[in-house]
Amino acid sequence: MAIQTSVENGLGRLVLNQPPLNILTRDLLAKLRGELERLAAEPSLRVLLLSAEGKHFSAGADVGEHLPPTYEEMIPEFVDTIAAIDAFPLPVLAVVQGRCLGGGFELAMAADVIIAGEGASFGQPEILLGVLPPAACALLPDICPPGVAAQIVFTGDPLSAGDALRAGIVTRVVPDTELETVSLELAGRITRHSAAALRLAKRMLRGGRQDARAAALSRAGAIYLGELMKTKDALEGLNAFLEKRQPTWSHE
Repeated sequence: MAIQTSVENGLGRLVLNQPPLNILTRDLLAKLRGELERLAAEPSLRVLLLSAEGKHFSAGADVGEHLPPTYEEMIPEFVDTIAAIDAFPLPVLAVVQGRCLGGGFELAMAADVIIAGEGASFGQPEILLGVLPPAACALLPDICPPGVAAQIVFTGDPLSAGDALRAGIVTRVVPDTELETVSLELAGRITRHSAAALRLAKRMLRGGRQDARAAALSRAGAIYLGELMKTKDALEGLNAFLEKRQPTWSHE
């Protein structure tokens, strides 16, 4: 089962269940969107924990699905999934262990709070493949200083959990062995409260920025489809990755 969900005593759990790397295939993304829609309408829900089975949260999307013609459907579906997490009406806590890269990082950054194990690592390596992380380009400048967001996207370099904490991306870093306990404890402190108040609090915390974030996600997806995937370098970088060779960039 690619996705596992449960709701008990106000606590919802949505678990990526395709270890070891929890690759975000189109099938998994479709299931994720369906579960988010169902959980958003659950009257007893007060907080949602987004987590993953195995050693790693997620190594990102399926690179093969970024190639023509699949990308024409995959990219909008991916952006819609991030938007569904971002617009979820109740608090979302992302619980991150191991690698949290590419699309996996974008899933986590759409949450309200990220709790990371000290061994976690984050990154947007898309630039190494001649492409870009659309959701990160839209959301990161709203989460951390724009210069930090630019460095993450432009370099593709990974961040340690401590780096992500100092950048303001991660809310809390705990020993890996305490990640589950600490996450459940925080979720329990939230489930004590009124669901109506929590829904309104989230709307007020986001304010007008929610519409701006949704517009930024939509615009990023359109640029990816309409401009990025028309470049020679995007196809060269993706194919080079799949063929396990170094890309040769164009001079355009």
